[in-house]
Amino acid sequence: MPRRPSLGRRLATAARWPVGVALTSWSYMWRTTPMHRREEAGAVNDDGPPPLPDGVSDEEVQHPSDGTGPLFHRRYAITVRDPRLSPEDLVRRISTDLNRVTPTEFAVFQKVHGEDDDMRVGDEYVVRMAAPWDGPIRVVGVTPRSFRFATLAGHLEAGQIEFRAAEAPEGLRFEIESWARSGDRLSNLLYHRLRMAKEVQLHMWTSFLERVARESGGRLTGGIDIHTRRVEAGADEA
Repeated sequence: MPRRPSLGRRLATAARWPVGVALTSWSYMWRTTPMHRREEAGAVNDDGPPPLPDGVSDEEVQHPSDGTGPLFHRRYAITVRDPRLSPEDLVRRISTDLNRVTPTEFAVFQKVHGEDDDMRVGDEYVVRMAAPWDGPIRVVGVTPRSFRFATLAGHLEAGQIEFRAAEAPEGLRFEIESWARSGDRLSNLLYHRLRMAKEVQLHMWTSFLERVARESGGRLTGGIDIHTRRVEAGADEA
């Protein structure tokens, strides 16, 4: 089974849930950053996650094929003007302390395997959220400008997510790209049918990006682009 934080850490995080939910709901209603959302049909061959690199363990990994419901290939992106950090410096700063840019009133990354002051392939975290579930993940890719996680057994999603920075004519571009299906039928109900988890996820990652822009020392410009390609369940069998 995937590693879990200690009971004390779990209880300390859970104690923040009521306040975290209230603060998250308030900020969601009053946020002013423009969001440009697009959704379109995707294709299995084009929208699946990249394969795990050679030598990376897939033990306990939840691949999209292990999930249920549609596959969502989603990209969140921002442009930052006049950043003080290079793409490499920004990624290094974030990867060594994910909670630096995470909305911790709602979600906290707790490292359960690996050195605290670095991120390496094989490291594991649990994302503790303002809800009665954990999100265990493993690092499956690290470069000077990016890092990538795969979800583990028990996560609400089955797939991968990558964070990356690059130079842009305006300054710097930062993207979060994910490829995932719901981890089980209940998750699919909350995400796809009731759309509750979908809006929570949207708020988390757009808040993350707003903090990335501030961490870079620059100015977020043009809002946040959210592009979703959706592959219906069973499309690969058509």
